[in-house]
Amino acid sequence: MLTARERIERQMADPSLVRLHRKLSRLKSTVTMMNTGAHPDDEQNGMLAWFRLGLGMRVIIACSTRGEGGQNALGPERLGPLGVLRSRELEEAARAIDSDVSWLGHGPSDPVHDFGFSKDGDATFIRWGETRTVERLVRAYRKERPDIVIPTFLDVPGQHGHHRAMTRAAEAAIALAADPNAYPKHFSEGLRPWQVAKYYLPAWSGGGDTYDDEVPPPDTTVTVLAEGREPATGADYDRIGEWSRYYHASQGMGHWPKRPERQWELHLKLYAAGSVAERSVLENLPASLSALADFSGLPGDAANALRSADNAIAVAISAFPDRDAIIAALLDAAGKLDVVAASAPDDFNALHGHRIARKRTEVDAAILEAAAIFERAYADPSVISPGGAAALAVELGEGAGDHKVDVLAVLPSGVSSSLQSLGGERVFSLTAASDAPLSGLYLPAWSAMGGNGHAHVKVSAEIAGRTVTGAFDLEEPFAVVPAQSLTLSPDALVVPLGTKQTEWLVKADISGVNAPVSFTTPTGWTMKKADGGWIASATDAARPGLVEIEPQVDGHPAFQVTPIAYRHIGRASFRAPATLKILSLDLKLPEGARIGYVGGGADRVGLWLTRMGLDVTELDAQALSGDLSRFTTIVVGIFAFGIRKDLATATGRLHRFVEDGGHLVTLYHRPTDGWNPDETPVRRIEIGSPSLRWRVTDPRAEVTLLAPGHVLLKGPNVIGPEDWQDWDKERGLYFVSRWDDIYEPLLAMHDANEQPLKGALISGAIGRGRHTHTSLVLHHQLDKLVLGAFRLMANLVQPA
Repeated sequence: MLTARERIERQMADPSLVRLHRKLSRLKSTVTMMNTGAHPDDEQNGMLAWFRLGLGMRVIIACSTRGEGGQNALGPERLGPLGVLRSRELEEAARAIDSDVSWLGHGPSDPVHDFGFSKDGDATFIRWGETRTVERLVRAYRKERPDIVIPTFLDVPGQHGHHRAMTRAAEAAIALAADPNAYPKHFSEGLRPWQVAKYYLPAWSGGGDTYDDEVPPPDTTVTVLAEGREPATGADYDRIGEWSRYYHASQGMGHWPKRPERQWELHLKLYAAGSVAERSVLENLPASLSALADFSGLPGDAANALRSADNAIAVAISAFPDRDAIIAALLDAAGKLDVVAASAPDDFNALHGHRIARKRTEVDAAILEAAAIFERAYADPSVISPGGAAALAVELGEGAGDHKVDVLAVLPSGVSSSLQSLGGERVFSLTAASDAPLSGLYLPAWSAMGGNGHAHVKVSAEIAGRTVTGAFDLEEPFAVVPAQSLTLSPDALVVPLGTKQTEWLVKADISGVNAPVSFTTPTGWTMKKADGGWIASATDAARPGLVEIEPQVDGHPAFQVTPIAYRHIGRASFRAPATLKILSLDLKLPEGARIGYVGGGADRVGLWLTRMGLDVTELDAQALSGDLSRFTTIVVGIFAFGIRKDLATATGRLHRFVEDGGHLVTLYHRPTDGWNPDETPVRRIEIGSPSLRWRVTDPRAEVTLLAPGHVLLKGPNVIGPEDWQDWDKERGLYFVSRWDDIYEPLLAMHDANEQPLKGALISGAIGRGRHTHTSLVLHHQLDKLVLGAFRLMANLVQPA
């Protein structure tokens, strides 16, 4: 349940009058547009803010992945947890511009997922499946019925392969969505063919620090011009777009442009009615209720009702903020829309019935807001377990006392409700059946109109003889979750072959309902209860490779629930089976290594070094300002120079640490991560830009040792071909492009049909010490328990 301060912050960020104005502004247009992209943060938010808040269109963000393969500038979440975090970020970003979200991919276990990086659409479709991706877009077109589709990126060389694939699929799906013979299964689900009227490409380059489109963008056929500022906030539409991008905090988004954009150039690629010169994206579209009245063959009473409804909506908008006048005008509009729904012929409904249905829903929502019927709804606790109980409170607004109000709780499967109290606060007792299914982690859509999550409420009010209904979200997502979360510490063991150690202590901590824990062990291992936890024992000599020990709670598979909490998205969680992984490998550790680790929260390298059996100390600001000579090696984690301001001020001390005989190891950084090529490294190191050109995305790419006899490659572990096997996602990124002659490149690698890159691992003897910089994604390989990554990491942290 939210704290008082959290509720205050939310109300401050969402004033009632702004909410009302936006519910009114969406009544102006009957056009729907869809912006397609591959990742959360791919939206063109400023343009979308103008379309939605300036022109009144319905805006849908169609996103193919949850961003689970990307990076996280905020904290430790990776893969599945990162997908949950970035999904919530996109939903909040959509809320800021009052837009909807349609998800095509459903997390890391779904074929359509963010697997990191690819450099062309074909490589992406090998993973996603082109037919599958196109079918999901066809479904989205048929379900949401967009008039306009605009991808954010071009399908051109030099662009992210995921972007290229999504843009290609967005175009291919247009003809199929209109084809009555394509995907007939959709029709059994209630969908119907739909013709997208206009398909635009961006007439701007997707170049920048990351990409450099090899071909120029297409010619501009129409320019979108944002006129004035949003009346409700007085803000430029592009500024509101940045308010939206602010929520992509895990990707470092949220900038303040000196001059907000006011125009966006587009290229009309496909137009269902043929070629046309246009001055506006809305030309030749049914952009208002009055425009719908011109439909050929529409009965006079329906046509007149459409015009009258449009006029009534205009009166309501001009009456803002007079709530009584707004309600009166919208009740009039609602009555006229009833006439249209009852009398419009089938051919009109086939093309425009969805517009009338949505407008009726939008009018109801605006009436409820103007009448102050709903205040908030929340569950206590905010989650429920099978067999458990909770309470759902629905607080009605100050206007509810003047009307008859009904509240319906919409709940997850297996959860039932019983109304306990009436009046200004409706309280429901909730009970989950003992076999209630656990709630899914990735919902398929998000709506600015409300009704999101596994639970929400529907509120109906009788106002002036008319029943109006709206859907409202709970303050925090409600879900059915496991009764226990089992946390194993450690959750992975790194066991060097030949080690004399045969027993390892593993703590098994249960949160939630207490229950007995047991383990199913593979051959060669046992788990025995002991003081302080469990003892994992090797019954014979360990063999190279990975084994997993599965815990159970009360005889059932155990889950670890990872809480995710950030101020900009609220609270969420990720659920995965709890396992104890044991990696046995030929690993030798450098003698006498005393390691200081400087992390920014974006990797777990310090933890893995400790699990390898090395002497590791986490360095905070105070330690960085202290005596560094007690360490033989200092490792700086990814992004750390951009995240740790204390690290930037300690740069000179790190340089002296090297000159005096220490070994500094810096893991990859982006050029934007506080990396000054002349000041951050000990000697000049320039990170390649745009980064698309300076990475190797194929995890199986051949690796050539340029200096096999180098101290970092020959000991204590001799690095050979087997150490590059079974890498996950990619080899490396943000490769160094230029470096001082004091550094020596140690590796060469490249993606198919490209020139070798030599900036993945460079090292130089400086003074009495050494500086090593690597762009290999070692932190990810350690998380994925890749044998070679541990062996190479052990070499990199050896004393100078």
